Amino acid sequence: MTMPHIQMDYSPNLETRLDIAGLCRVLRDASVATGILPLAGIRVRATACTHVVIADGQPDHAFLDISLRLREGRSPEDKARATAEIFAAAEAYCAGVMETSSFMLSFEMRDIDAALSPKTSSIRRYLPGDGQ
Repeated sequence: MTMPHIQMDYSPNLETRLDIAGLCRVLRDASVATGILPLAGIRVRATACTHVVIADGQPDHAFLDISLRLREGRSPEDKARATAEIFAAAEAYCAGVMETSSFMLSFEMRDIDAALSPKTSSIRRYLPGDGQ
């Protein structure tokens, strides 16, 4: 029950409005704070989409789509709570962009079938403490 992967896809014009690396850290910290997503398994990535068309195609529109994939095993209640908490952290971080420009923010959490997604890692050996 490890392996929360957070992938952000965003419009490239967002880089002048938002500290994307800072958002990666905020999402990592919010994920750990849920108590159901272990630090050792968290990976946060952000990718600027080279080609985008948003709504009517006006070039000032921006978007940020956050996807969190995790292995099954958490209760629906825990996942709903974690979704709300992580989205709230992203929404707070992006509040200035939302207030000052045309911006879409979305989030989705989904389970990964462990039988179809093999993993291996040595990261825990290099983390301080108990490796969580």
